Amino acid sequence: MTGNNGPQIVAPPTPMKITQIAVVVRDIEAALKTYTETLGWGPWSVFDYKPPLLHDTRVKGEPVEYRMIGAEASVDGLGFELIQPVSGPSIYQKFLDTRGEGVQHIACMKHSEADSTLMQEHWRSKGAEVLMSGRIGESIEFYYLDTAPMLKFVLESGSGHAIDLKPTYVYP
Repeated sequence: MTGNNGPQIVAPPTPMKITQIAVVVRDIEAALKTYTETLGWGPWSVFDYKPPLLHDTRVKGEPVEYRMIGAEASVDGLGFELIQPVSGPSIYQKFLDTRGEGVQHIACMKHSEADSTLMQEHWRSKGAEVLMSGRIGESIEFYYLDTAPMLKFVLESGSGHAIDLKPTYVYP
């Protein structure tokens, strides 16, 4: 859009704050050991994401079941996540298959569900459709947006991170 004074900037409904960076890995245990020993990060809250904890899962709008193991740590206040896809179709597995291990997404989370809906509408208006989505427990909605063409990374958003829940186990 252009106005009398040049392009009109349309900001998102709430300011976007980075809450997490996520790396997809093939072997969660090996990655936990490496990140802990080389960077000193941890403790890690490790979650086995599968039904019934993980539910209402979709890939490109189609209902599908997928499973993953996620490990989250706080690094000086910023969330850092390791994700190992376990089964089912997912953007994590596609990333591993096409690019190998690496940074798969950056998250801007902790919106209310109303703000989350506005955020999806904001990105849809910019051509970024939802790649994958789901729910964790009763309190967390998450979705990944196809923002790579404009931002050069996939953006995750929604209503929170699992680090606020009870983990399957803690590493180390």
